[in-house]
Amino acid sequence: MEILVCIKRVPATGARITLTADERGIDTRNLGFTISPHEECAVEEAVRLAEQHGGRVTVLTLGPAEAAEQLRDALAVGVDRAIHLLTDGSEWDPLATANAIIEVARAGQYDLLLFGNEAADTGDYQVGIRVAVALGRPCVTGVKGVDVRGETVIARRDSGGRWEMYEVSLPAVLTVKEGLNLPRYPSVPGRLRAKKKPLEQIEPTWNGGGLEMIRLATPPEQEKTVQILGQGVTAVPRIVEILQELRLM
Repeated sequence: MEILVCIKRVPATGARITLTADERGIDTRNLGFTISPHEECAVEEAVRLAEQHGGRVTVLTLGPAEAAEQLRDALAVGVDRAIHLLTDGSEWDPLATANAIIEVARAGQYDLLLFGNEAADTGDYQVGIRVAVALGRPCVTGVKGVDVRGETVIARRDSGGRWEMYEVSLPAVLTVKEGLNLPRYPSVPGRLRAKKKPLEQIEPTWNGGGLEMIRLATPPEQEKTVQILGQGVTAVPRIVEILQELRLM
């Protein structure tokens, strides 16, 4: 089985996001970077499937030279091959990103393409679906369970407290969500092996024309207030009132 996993270099989740002066980018000077969380699960699932059914896993990313770090993180947990679609670091819209991936997918004859359900930074929800449509392959989104059975794959999706089951023929495209599995941590030997593995670099041609980013905006921070109820026993009456208002007593 040949599996292609598409990942993206994104700011570490939980970090404070600061915009550049022109509000057209994120100030990355003090940020750490990682693989988008959904895509971490996609990498883990691909490695598990290859271990179970045999085959090879290829990981692909589109991004600046620094994104090689995320490719090597994937190689360190068992991925066999890495492809770097090298850019100057500017953000590519979903259409341009999908078009670049389509060229690689057509050349590789992959049985299964795995994407994160959406990138942690832009949240476009589009790339995997655009690739599937262009390749004429069945696509299931929001997947939290994968079971390959011969020439078919059973994809399980959570839907309001119940499971939806989809059976599609290979080759297929799946976009997966965090919680599909528990990604493994790279071992020290795995990291050492990853450093020695070559990265295949390709300079893709920008072929977009989809959404155009005008500017970015950060959501307003949640305001917090503190009220001093009193000191010692003098605060007890007010505490009782608050508990009664909250219907906790």
